[in-house]
This record gives sequence, structure tokens and C-alpha cells, in this order.
Amino acid sequence: MPQLLVRHKIADYAKWKPVFDGHASMQKAAGITSGRLFHSADDASEIVILFEVQDIERAREFTQSEDLKKAMEQSGVVDMPDIYLLEEISEFKV
Repeated sequence: MPQLLVRHKIADYAKWKPVFDGHASMQKAAGITSGRLFHSADDASEIVILFEVQDIERAREFTQSEDLKKAMEQSGVVDMPDIYLLEEISEFKV
């Protein structure tokens, strides 16, 4: 299943999280089915989100939308996000 990986820094998690949660309907409309939320072990203001997506092109449109840009501004994202659309090529265990 394709994945969408987003990394950005935030000013305040307590401000960011409600905006992120409130954006769930837009995520769902973009074909995002689930996700996992992380922060850096070295810097709690660095957030990484890994989403499962149904369709790469719908996810791409979502990442380029004005709605997402506004939500990021409103939530206190303080740097330019890194956004990657990923397609799995293999699975492995160590």
C-alpha cells in the first residue's frame, strides 16, 4: 500500500494537534486510510506522520492543496515540510 510521509517542525504540540485532528475529513477525502504519528527522539518539536493512502495522485493533490497549507499555518508549523509519496518495493525482517 502506498504511504505518505510528512516531516515538519511545530511551535507547540498543544496548538498543533487539535488542528491536525480537525483536518481528518480532508485526509479521508484524499484517500488516507490510517496513519501513525511520531516525534523525533531528539527534538519533540519535529513531527513525522506516516499515512497509508489508497491512491498516490489523490494524496499528491492533498499535499499541494491550499487547505493543507492554511492548516499548517494555523497549527504553527514553523518550517518547510518534507513530504514524500512512497511505493513499497519489498518487505523484510531483521
